[in-house]
Amino acid sequence: MNNQLTLSVSPHIHSGRTTRRIMLDVLIALLPAAVAGVVIFGLTSLIVIASCVVGCVGFEALFYVIRKKPIPVGDLSAAVTGLLLGLNLPANTPWWQCLIGALFAMVVVKGLFGGLGANPVNPAITARVFMLVAFTTLAKPAFPTIVDTVSSATPLASETPTSLTDLLLGLHGGAIGETCAVALLVGGIYLLCRRVITWHIPVAFIGTVFVASFFMEGMDLTAALAAVLSGGLLIGAIFMATDYVTSPATPWGKIIFGLGAGLITFLIRYFGVYPEGVSFAILFMNIITPYISSWTKRKVFGTGGKNA
Repeated sequence: MNNQLTLSVSPHIHSGRTTRRIMLDVLIALLPAAVAGVVIFGLTSLIVIASCVVGCVGFEALFYVIRKKPIPVGDLSAAVTGLLLGLNLPANTPWWQCLIGALFAMVVVKGLFGGLGANPVNPAITARVFMLVAFTTLAKPAFPTIVDTVSSATPLASETPTSLTDLLLGLHGGAIGETCAVALLVGGIYLLCRRVITWHIPVAFIGTVFVASFFMEGMDLTAALAAVLSGGLLIGAIFMATDYVTSPATPWGKIIFGLGAGLITFLIRYFGVYPEGVSFAILFMNIITPYISSWTKRKVFGTGGKNA
């Protein structure tokens, strides 16, 4: 009689999605923001993006060549990190600073910790924070080249409110990929439709900033919407806070992560020395993700009782 029972470790069902496919979807979702950034800020932004992508891919390949290990650049994770880093930098960032940021992201943050899946924090976010501290040029954002007159500061640093229309279209100063809210929302909808991300972190993150800003600004709905559309909130909440490796896996864990990141962002914006706090908020929540995962982990059926 043939044995009809096969024992094996999980997973028992495979969705067919691979790391490469997921990373490709993220690249596709980031394309609208990248194209909008190049249109808004000119060809200098393309140099920044290209420097970051080429730097990340190149440094990861070189790192594994030196270690005499298989080169993993085919999974496209290095390209995603490079594109995210480039979109989080001003268009006037020198190319050599982009390469230093790429080196820090791929070797220090990712490679030395064991590569994809082992990095404790998001490489692109950490590299941006490192560059913000190391280079003063990141504190001097570029401004659009497609309009004749722009304000002398980014929306979060300016005392003059920026219109919601300009915030939606990206006609204001800031990093390359964070200004055009429409492009970022299109990318976010694509990722949700492809089931690459879930709603939990983006909604909790953005919602916390919106509600806190609404009450902080005297229940001004326009000011609260402006807080959501300004700075790096959308690109951070949609594309970086949702990173599989550095965010919790459970639904409640994701919500806690988003709430914490949103609260920290709000506190830094209104009470800190930096006008923007998204990068610092995500980095801090990355660090405590293992604890959040432990608090919200699902119990295995049949365990966890008083007599367990």
